[in-house]
Amino acid sequence: MDETNGLIAVTGGSRGIGAAVVERVAASGHDVLIGFREDRDAADSLADRVREAGCRAAIARVETTDARSLDDFFEAGEALGPLCGVVAAAGAVRAVGPLADLDPGDIAQDLNVNLLGTVLTARAAIPHLSRTSGSMVLIGSAASTIGSPGSYVHYAAAKAGVAALTVGLSKELAGAGIRVNCVEPGTIWTDFHQDPQRPAKVAASIPWGRAGEPREVAAAVAWLLSAEAGYTTGATLRVAGGL
Repeated sequence: MDETNGLIAVTGGSRGIGAAVVERVAASGHDVLIGFREDRDAADSLADRVREAGCRAAIARVETTDARSLDDFFEAGEALGPLCGVVAAAGAVRAVGPLADLDPGDIAQDLNVNLLGTVLTARAAIPHLSRTSGSMVLIGSAASTIGSPGSYVHYAAAKAGVAALTVGLSKELAGAGIRVNCVEPGTIWTDFHQDPQRPAKVAASIPWGRAGEPREVAAAVAWLLSAEAGYTTGATLRVAGGL
């Protein structure tokens, strides 16, 4: 990744921040493997745009909480060449509200997707990235330090785990030449929110005075994947308008 415009795999790549990352790295000349869970049409449409831009693209359904599914996902990209970069962007929140009011099953699902899914994505990527001295970027959240009281404290806890994973894994993989970094978005205009207007409603609480755009997060991810960040590992880059 640091020396060539090789293949980049993005989980959660069909929508939101993941899709913006796909478009950004493809614009820089990278082939892409787009991971999706449900919306194949969106993944297909995005892949078509990548091809129109002159890069190769493949799509593959992936369940990030399933180790076998992740292995199949990365194998699906092998036809496009060596894997040089991975972005773990898959995430979702089902349970929203005060913790005491949330369904335990929904809490478990959110913890699995947002923490276990990231851990397993990183695990599955390591053998591939070790061949290229590649790079991975984990998508965390500004909630990891804010705590998100009254909304989703369990999600914030999961994303704090992603930040901790970044630090530990960057040290574990340094000898293999694999860089591991994290980007923590704040409130971003995507369909992540159960209330589509939530970014506008919370804008006054953001020091910058507005919610962010997916492309602004994608720019940070692209830099961390690039050769310009060649001495950066174990870092968490906040893209949250001052939160």
